[in-house]
Amino acid sequence: MSYRDVYEKWLSSSALSEAEKEELRSISGDEKEIESRFFAPLEFGTAGLRGTMCVGLHQMNIHVIRHATQAFAQVILEEGEKAAARGVAVCFDCRNHSQEFARETACVMAGNGIKVRLFESLRPTPELSFAVREYGCIAGVNVTASHNPKEYNGYKVYWEDGAQLPPRHADEVARKMRELDVFASVKTMDYDQAVSQGKITLLGAETDERFLSNVMEQVNDKAVVEQMADTFKMVYTPFHGTGYQLIPEALKRLGMKHVICVPEQMVIDGNFPTVVSPNPENPEGFYL
Repeated sequence: MSYRDVYEKWLSSSALSEAEKEELRSISGDEKEIESRFFAPLEFGTAGLRGTMCVGLHQMNIHVIRHATQAFAQVILEEGEKAAARGVAVCFDCRNHSQEFARETACVMAGNGIKVRLFESLRPTPELSFAVREYGCIAGVNVTASHNPKEYNGYKVYWEDGAQLPPRHADEVARKMRELDVFASVKTMDYDQAVSQGKITLLGAETDERFLSNVMEQVNDKAVVEQMADTFKMVYTPFHGTGYQLIPEALKRLGMKHVICVPEQMVIDGNFPTVVSPNPENPEGFYL
């Protein structure tokens, strides 16, 4: 199919909302924009998917999320009943639409008979890896685009060791995405129904406590902290992101007495209003 054909397919699909169709109609006269959105699917690699958020095959949106999750679910199911019964953990960051994408991920997994442990609100990536291992999950998904600009989001996939998906599994997900129709192949279910039936379990404070306890077990010289805690000052910023609660708490438990948080950047905001990009490699991010 040409990119024009794919565009028309999306425009006529019952899977799209009226608002999504209106967005596509608004670019009907812009051939370059149509081509950029529909010339090919987003490429799935060991890190998963990443792209800008708008309606289209080469973009990040709920339809691409569902499609990728359906492919990933089938890879998990082919590992056998015991593997599938272990379930998956799903986490998300502060970006616009991250919670929505995470819920769509959970609903497709549940629709395929795979139980889901979904974080109730945003959490840092290491806690997702921890949850995969702590609860014995076969896999994990984190909806995040790391330090990319605000227009981006991503879909990162993990295996049972809490690390990124092994290449052979990633290749298999990519192959299935090529074979599966982006709309017709997806099995999903209602979110509230999945929660009430126990197919989606929410993770919260209990998992945070387990995670923090594990983190504190890694401390290798608390005596040094005690020696300098009265005078040593440090400044912390999460760049409007997921570390805003757990990192100050971990530093407090470590014994740090003077942790100065940047108040403007402790506010969760997927538009990252105080920085050009939430990238710690850019010195200007630290002006505040």
